[in-house]
Amino acid sequence: MGWLTRFLAAVAFLAVGVIFSPETFGSTSDGPKSPTAATLLKLAHLLGFATAWGAALWVTFIGGIIMFKNLPRHQFGNLQSKMFPAYFTMVGVCCAMSVASFGYLHPWKSSSSTEKYQLGFLLSAFAFNLTNLFVFTPMTIEMMKQRHKVEKEENIGNEVGWSKNVEVAKVNPKLAAMNKKFGMIHGLSSLANIMAFGSLAIHSWYLASKINL
Repeated sequence: MGWLTRFLAAVAFLAVGVIFSPETFGSTSDGPKSPTAATLLKLAHLLGFATAWGAALWVTFIGGIIMFKNLPRHQFGNLQSKMFPAYFTMVGVCCAMSVASFGYLHPWKSSSSTEKYQLGFLLSAFAFNLTNLFVFTPMTIEMMKQRHKVEKEENIGNEVGWSKNVEVAKVNPKLAAMNKKFGMIHGLSSLANIMAFGSLAIHSWYLASKINL
């Protein structure tokens, strides 16, 4: 991930901390005094959650599948290597917004058990996304590049959809070892992404129970 992306992510997290500090709204630990401030916090929470939820839904279940079925495999991998850092950064920032606003609106000491659980789910989504952004994604991208290099030597990787990798790996121990390592890292990354998505899904049920239509 480039330095500019990391810098922008750090600035975004800092901005969230400043925006939702008690001094910003002239509030005490009991919550915001101004109804307008409370509305702004609720809006920030809703927009952060909705953006994270929508992006996770699209990338996990729709966009990635469409690209896999229609792009040459190496081209698909290279595109994913550019997209995923941006995706996890954006979702991470949105989760941070939701955590900060929800935590400020529901101080821990005065919160109900349900609200504490919901804050925990939001924190889980945030943590899983950070793990993907700073741990699994860089490892996956590096392993992918190494594997692409070996595959190019075997003249494979330009096929769309089903890969010729498995057949070639049967007679290429180096590629087989790379496949095993890549599969493990990619599997952990996918698991973290699903866990983050699941945490947001649980919170969506909580939000639905609070809406009066």
